[in-house]
Amino acid sequence: MRRFHIPTAEELEKRRVEAEQLLSNTNIQIDMSTSILKPQHPVDNTPSEPTSNGTNGAQPTTTTATVASPTPTRAPLTPTKQARAYTQMVQANELQRGNPLLSSIRNVRWTYSNTIIPDFEVGRSSCILYLSIKYHRLHPEYISQRIEALGRSYTTRVLLVYMDTDDSKVPLREINRVALLGDMTLLLAWSLDEAGRYVETLKAYEHKQPDIIRERVEDTYVGRLNSFLTSIRSVNKTDVLTLASNFKSMDKVACATVEELAMCPGIGELKAQRIYKAFNDPFVLPLNE
Repeated sequence: MRRFHIPTAEELEKRRVEAEQLLSNTNIQIDMSTSILKPQHPVDNTPSEPTSNGTNGAQPTTTTATVASPTPTRAPLTPTKQARAYTQMVQANELQRGNPLLSSIRNVRWTYSNTIIPDFEVGRSSCILYLSIKYHRLHPEYISQRIEALGRSYTTRVLLVYMDTDDSKVPLREINRVALLGDMTLLLAWSLDEAGRYVETLKAYEHKQPDIIRERVEDTYVGRLNSFLTSIRSVNKTDVLTLASNFKSMDKVACATVEELAMCPGIGELKAQRIYKAFNDPFVLPLNE
């Protein structure tokens, strides 16, 4: 059987004294309360010559106060960096203060500006004019005056219209005409969040190439034929191959009657009527409709 010896208090005190004597010539001090070894400054035990005033030559100890280093401050931005940060934000005209659309612009930074003509400036050559249908009904001449004041200062010119009413057919026709004559791209938004996404996207794509959002169409005859005919509702690529094999050319497809189109395999009566209307219905509806 293995025996264990439990030291008494006297033995522990004796071992502590022996350890202190053993380490007295070193630079380590024992903290018995925490059992952590702490470094100690070296002590010069060499006796010094007495001075004329009867004291030893040891210099009196002095306490040096530790001065906290000041908190580093950020250097002010240079004019170049200020201009760069300014151009990286959407510039909102001061006239837009209080517009609820501003609360929907969350993914890009924006700031007010009193030096721009449009409502929003999303690039050096891109701008946005904002209009709601209700405001247009109250002030129908407003948007024409804003486009005229804009002049030709920007290359990309967007008219963002908020559809805040259900009965918008007549005012939208007027807005479309003004946008066309003023060389403006018309964008419609049915909510403030959607309008805010338009502003954010135009700013995010400021330096992007147009190929990113441009539709990729195959540069072959069959590819262009598929792209054109599949834009008709319910017409798929199989139907395009059927029409091409039966009529041999796009001109014959455009001149075919509903009965001739319906005779093709897979082309029913409803699909034949849609193809026929796509080639024969007028593009512009009468104003009284």
